[in-house]
Amino acid sequence: MSKTNAPSAKMLAALRNIGIIAHIDAGKTTLTERILYYSGKIHRLGEVHEGTATMDYMPEEQERGITITSAVTSCQWGPCMINIIDTPGHVDFTIEVERSLRVLDGAVGVFCGVSGVQPQSETVWRQSESYHVPKLAFVNKMDRPGADFAAVVESIRTKLRTNPLPVQYPDGEGTEFAGVFDLVGMQKLRFDQASSGLEFTCTDLTDAERDRIAPWRERVIEAAAEEDEEILELYLSGAQPDPVRIRAALRRATLARSIVPVLVGSALRNIGIQPVMDAICEYLPSPLDVPPATGVDPETGSRKSYPVSAREPLSALVFKVAMDSGRKLAMMRLYSGQLAAGDTVWNITQGEDERVARLFRLHAGRREKIDTAFAGDMVAAAGMKFARTGDTLCLRQAPILLEQIGNYKPVISLAIEPRNSEEGDKLDEVLEKYLLEDPTLDLRHDEETGQIILSGMGELHLEVVLERLRREYRLDPRAGKPQVVYQETVAARGRGEAQFRRELAEETHFGEVSLAVEPLDRGAGRDISFEVDPDQWPAPWLAAVEEGVADCLQSGVVRGYPVQDVRVRVLALGRKDGESSPVGYRMAAMMALKEALAAAAPRLLEPIMWIEISVPEEFVGDVAGLLGSKGAKIENMFDRTGQKIVQGLAPLGRLFGFSTDLRSATQGRAGFVMTFSRFDVLE
Repeated sequence: MSKTNAPSAKMLAALRNIGIIAHIDAGKTTLTERILYYSGKIHRLGEVHEGTATMDYMPEEQERGITITSAVTSCQWGPCMINIIDTPGHVDFTIEVERSLRVLDGAVGVFCGVSGVQPQSETVWRQSESYHVPKLAFVNKMDRPGADFAAVVESIRTKLRTNPLPVQYPDGEGTEFAGVFDLVGMQKLRFDQASSGLEFTCTDLTDAERDRIAPWRERVIEAAAEEDEEILELYLSGAQPDPVRIRAALRRATLARSIVPVLVGSALRNIGIQPVMDAICEYLPSPLDVPPATGVDPETGSRKSYPVSAREPLSALVFKVAMDSGRKLAMMRLYSGQLAAGDTVWNITQGEDERVARLFRLHAGRREKIDTAFAGDMVAAAGMKFARTGDTLCLRQAPILLEQIGNYKPVISLAIEPRNSEEGDKLDEVLEKYLLEDPTLDLRHDEETGQIILSGMGELHLEVVLERLRREYRLDPRAGKPQVVYQETVAARGRGEAQFRRELAEETHFGEVSLAVEPLDRGAGRDISFEVDPDQWPAPWLAAVEEGVADCLQSGVVRGYPVQDVRVRVLALGRKDGESSPVGYRMAAMMALKEALAAAAPRLLEPIMWIEISVPEEFVGDVAGLLGSKGAKIENMFDRTGQKIVQGLAPLGRLFGFSTDLRSATQGRAGFVMTFSRFDVLE
C-alpha cells in the first residue's frame, strides 16, 4: 500500500477497532476463535480446552487454558474490517486490559449464562467506562445447566449500572437451548451443528413464539422510539417498523452509551456467533464515530487533537511492547496521519527520534508485512529503540502528547537467584526484556543477599515469568516463596533535625536540615515542599535536599518499604561557610527524614484484596469462619443462582494457600476470585 492510497471516508466508516472483554473463563477466546473461523480468517476451529486456540498462542496460555497476553488480529465481515484484541480475564494481567481499552473504539463484553456478572467482569467494564467505550454484551454458555438469560440481563443492569437492551432472546435455556430469536428482525435462527455453525436458517415466528417474546420486543421498540419518533408512530398505529430503521436508531443509542445491546448464544456449540459479528458492524463505532484522541501541545500546554484523517499530522499511541525473537515490536494505534516503513518519527514521551524499519499487521502470533499504516489502524512496528508502553509518536513540526496509560503497583515479590555466574548475566539481560514488555513487573537487586527481587501483580503473574524463562531461554533460577509487597505511611505528625559534617576525599561536607512530616489521604502519594526562601539558598543545595528526601522515601523506618501518602515540609536549613555542600545537605535531609518518620507513628500498608466466594448455603458458616481466621472483613452476602455469594476484604499476606483451605472446607464446591483493592491498614 502506498502513501497515495489513503483510505477513503467510506473505508474508515467500515473499520471497527474492538476488544473482547470479560471475567476469566467466560468464553472470550472461544468467541474470537469463532469470529475468525466464520469470517474465513482461519480454516480450522481451535479450542481453548484443547490448547489449540489461535489467539492463545503462547505455550503458557495453551497449557493453562487462559489468555495471558492481549492478542491482536483482524478479519473482514461483509463491508467491515474488524480489528480485534482478545484481552485476558485474570486479575494478574489487568494492565493488558487497561492498555487495550485505551486504544479501542468499541468492545464486546462476554458474560456466562450461569454466573452472570463476575468480579473481573465488573473491573474491566469499569475500566472501559473510564474510556467512554460503547459496548455490546454477549450472554454466552446458554447451553449450560442453570443458564438464566433474564437473571444475567438483570445482573448487568444492577451490578454494572448500565442499560442492557436484549436484541435477541434464547430459544430455550440450559440443555433445551436450541437457537436464537431475533427481536429486531422478528425471526428464529437455528444453527447447523454438522457444519460447525457455518450454516444457519432464519424462519418466521409462529403466533405462540411471537406472544412469548412480545414483552422483550416492546423494550426494543421503546428504545428505538426514543431515538426515532417515526418508529413510535408506526408501532402505535399497529404497523411494524422496518428492521433497518430500528437498527439505525439503536446504533445511535449505543454510540451515545445510553444502551448496551445484548445478544445470546453458545460459542462452544457454535450458536449465535454470526449475529454478534453483524452487531459489531451495525452498532459499534468506527474511528469516525468517536471523538478524536486529545492530547497536550507541549509548547503551550493547551489541549489539542487532530481529526481522524490520513491527511492530518501523525499522532499514534504505543499500547504494548513485545519482544519477538529478541527484537522489539511496538504495537500502536494511529489516531491521525499516516506512517510508512522507513519513516523517522518523534517519540515525544522519550524525547527521541525513532526510525520505523518495518510495519506489520498482526494475527495473534503471526505477522503480515505492510508498507503504510493510516489513521484508524492498529499495527506493529519493528526497529524502534526507545518506545515504551504509553509513548506518543508524532512529528517534530506538529507535536502532541497523548494521555498516557495508567500505572499499576506490584503487590507480590519473589526472590530468585541464578545457578551460576554465566546464568546470572543472561538472567539480567532477559528480565530487562520482560520489563520492557510488561510495565507491571518490577526488578531490583538486594545488595545484601545478592538476590534478584522480582515483583508483579500476583502469584500466577510471577509463575508465568518463570515458565517463560525456562521455555524461551532455558534459564532455571532458584526461586523462593512469594512475598507480599508492602508500603509504609505515617499516622501522625513528626519533626526531625539533622546535621551532617564529614570529611570525604580530603574535603569537608556540611549540611543541616529541619523538616516535618504529616499524613495525607490514602492514595494521595507524596508531596515535598520548601518553607525556606529559595532566593537565599543555592539551587544545587535545594535540589540535593529534595533528592535526599525522595531517596529516603524509598525506604521507610518500619521494614524498609517505600513510604506513601505523606507530606514532607522542609522548614529550615543551616550553613557553614566553606563547608556546606550538596552532598552534606543530601545526607542531612535523609537523616532528618528518618527521625521525622520514626516520630510520626509509622504504619505498614498492605495490599488489601477484594474477595468473592460462591458457595452452597450449607457451607456458609465454614467459609465465614475461614475468612475470620485470615483477618478478612465480610462486606456483603447474597443469593445468586442458588448459591450464596460472600464478599469481603482481606490482607493479601494472609491469603497464601487460601484456595486450598477453601476447597477442604467446602468439599471442593466453592468458587473463589480475588482482585486488588488498595494499599491500606485493614482495621
